[in-house]
Amino acid sequence: MSDKPDTGKKLYYSIGEVAEMFKVNTSLIRFWEKEFSIIKPKKNKKGNRLFTQADVDNFHVIFHLVKERGFTLDGAKKKLKENKEDTVRNAEVVNRLKNIKKYLIELRDHMDQ
Repeated sequence: MSDKPDTGKKLYYSIGEVAEMFKVNTSLIRFWEKEFSIIKPKKNKKGNRLFTQADVDNFHVIFHLVKERGFTLDGAKKKLKENKEDTVRNAEVVNRLKNIKKYLIELRDHMDQ
């Protein structure tokens, strides 16, 4: 599982694509959209949600707080309200460390062969 979704260069992502990036159900994406004001998808004529890269980045921070650090939704909202920049920076550091760990494990496993 990728620690931070690889979203490429698309302008908009469907709810299904965002859900797949985080390995969660689309219902959780809709729920977090309602709960967190920082998620602001556009909607097309059919009413389908279109998420920007900024929305995906915000989902990453919410995912980090709720799923990885165990915050409640209210706790995550409070943390984002108090100091979003530090929270984003911390999530990025954790992601980098996970990627380094993954790389080192792959390197070790390759060396053992």
